[in-house]
Amino acid sequence: MKKKSHPESQINANEMPLDVKPMLATLIDKPIDAEGWIYEVKWDGFRALSYKRGEMLELRSRNNKSFNEKFYPVYNALKQLDIEVVLDGEIIVVNKDGHPDFAALQSWRSEADGQLVFYVFDLLWHNGQNIMQWPLKERRNLLSKVLPENNLVKISQSFNVKGSELFSMAEKMGLEGIVAKNENSLYTPDVRSKDWLKIKTIKQQEAIICGYTRNEDSSRKISALLLGVYQNNVLQFIGPVGTGFTDKMQTEIIERIQPFFTKTCPFKEVPEYNKPSRFRPNPPKADVFWVKPEIVAKINYRTVASDGTFRHPTFKGLIEDKVASEVKMELPLEIGKQERSALSDHQSFAKPGELERNSLLNPTNDSQVRNINGHDLKFGHLSKIYWPDDQVSKRDMLNYYYQVAPYILPHVVNKPQTLYRFPNGIKGLHFYQKDVTGKVPDWIETYAYYSDEDEREKHFLVIKDEASLLYVASLGCIEINPWSSKITSPNNPDWCILDLDPDKNTFEQVIQVARAIKNLLDQINVPSYCKTSGSTGLHIYIPLNGKYTYEDSKEFGRSLVKIIHHQLPEFTSIERIVANRSGKMYLDFLQNRPQATVAAAYSLRPKPGATVSMPLHWDEVKPGLKMSDFNIKNAVNRIQRLGDIFLPVLGKGVDIKAAKRILDNWKD
Repeated sequence: MKKKSHPESQINANEMPLDVKPMLATLIDKPIDAEGWIYEVKWDGFRALSYKRGEMLELRSRNNKSFNEKFYPVYNALKQLDIEVVLDGEIIVVNKDGHPDFAALQSWRSEADGQLVFYVFDLLWHNGQNIMQWPLKERRNLLSKVLPENNLVKISQSFNVKGSELFSMAEKMGLEGIVAKNENSLYTPDVRSKDWLKIKTIKQQEAIICGYTRNEDSSRKISALLLGVYQNNVLQFIGPVGTGFTDKMQTEIIERIQPFFTKTCPFKEVPEYNKPSRFRPNPPKADVFWVKPEIVAKINYRTVASDGTFRHPTFKGLIEDKVASEVKMELPLEIGKQERSALSDHQSFAKPGELERNSLLNPTNDSQVRNINGHDLKFGHLSKIYWPDDQVSKRDMLNYYYQVAPYILPHVVNKPQTLYRFPNGIKGLHFYQKDVTGKVPDWIETYAYYSDEDEREKHFLVIKDEASLLYVASLGCIEINPWSSKITSPNNPDWCILDLDPDKNTFEQVIQVARAIKNLLDQINVPSYCKTSGSTGLHIYIPLNGKYTYEDSKEFGRSLVKIIHHQLPEFTSIERIVANRSGKMYLDFLQNRPQATVAAAYSLRPKPGATVSMPLHWDEVKPGLKMSDFNIKNAVNRIQRLGDIFLPVLGKGVDIKAAKRILDNWKD
């Protein structure tokens, strides 16, 4: 089709519109199978428009409210696009199958709540030209050429199939419905057009919360929400809804509607909100709380009764992008058979990208509550700067530990922890805490030990899962310091550690010593694994798998460092007393003792640069390696790319007694 010149597209062509009211679809009762129509999935999310020109980017709701902060991952992804456009689409949260989850979207606060996707289905303006008066198929064609896709921003696929066939697929997949669009339709803002049609697999209605009831002697905060819609500019009661909301949702709903509490019923006449029914002939006594009609919800239902109320309604979530005064009853139009005929060429659904573990805490709220492993953890003072020279915050630290939790947990689970707390960052007061008796929640596991010094029992904190890991971090524990043994076998370490602790040495000398240890262990067929300390030295681990005592581990370490010191006496020392080392590198084997700790693999360190104790491949342990190579800003990408290369440390333990017999008779 030859593109026509439309006067509207030439008016103020260089001015990008900033407040487009989106074009809307008309609800019909059945899918059509007509020539000249294209079909899309109806995404169950929030309608959004993106305006990008130069460095300016705005992500707005259909009512022109900013989504910049609320859906910051989408905003950041759009910010990276090197195009100037106005895009129309839908923001959703996808589940593991790539299907929309409106409940998850409604409660979304950070990337831990689910994978966001912005499905773009229209292009309204491009490089200084308003193209709303182009036919849809031409706008879609240009969109496919100019919009690079990623896991967060995707083109909503159009399907070249019969409408009835796509609708059947949507029903089987549990999707909200489909949209049919005339391929020659122009974009008409703020109009509910019959050139765009929507067909829902589940009957849904937007409704205004006008009050709620609470049954006598009920533990629930909300027994039923009282709902309304506008008909001829008059607020009409459409019934109560008492299912579909969890305890958490009830709390969130009350928080949202609290500013609008009123003693006056918003309806012209007080409705029968608690009347008997066939299934509830004697309803319990209920108190009613009225609310000004300002907050909008989404409900599912089966049918509409003759009195206009909904049968079997279910609450689905709150809607933030709809003005209450615009909420009207939306019943489907009937479409006749003459409007149905064939299309061709079946295409399959395109799933979004894999779900990713990104941030736990959003970048805005200074205090946030997140449910981890069934426990509500409150994270406060999130904007506090922990690394002042690097402008890294407590929020950044917690998000880091959330992202690397699957990798660090195997190395710290079931191990007592020495808490090294920096509540005001690395330049503030800091202290060690071993005994947490009476100072942690009941769900935190502890390990009892007897202190000879204090003549009483104390309790170490034990990390059991992601929740306890993040709880420890929330206390200001920048680094994670586990024992080498588990609580199930506290006297038998999982590894032997050699800690290379330089004094006046160069880091190249540290690397030289590490390579010498690797060479020695290779000669006696003992595997070894290296990581940066995150401070000044390197840590070398040898797997033991809990087969030996701490004493065995320590003496094996002693045998190793004696040989290395003999090989490199000019800059190494095995003297425990600092004054006796003469500024040489300490080959520390005494970390192999009960209750001794070093920073875990993947742990952050309270050092300039927000460095990480990073596992290394041995071929990386060479001149040019720097401690600053691994920090909070780049570590996650490396860890996710390589996986846990330190995991073999927890594998089959070596025979250190046989190895020690060789070392005791070692001759260079």
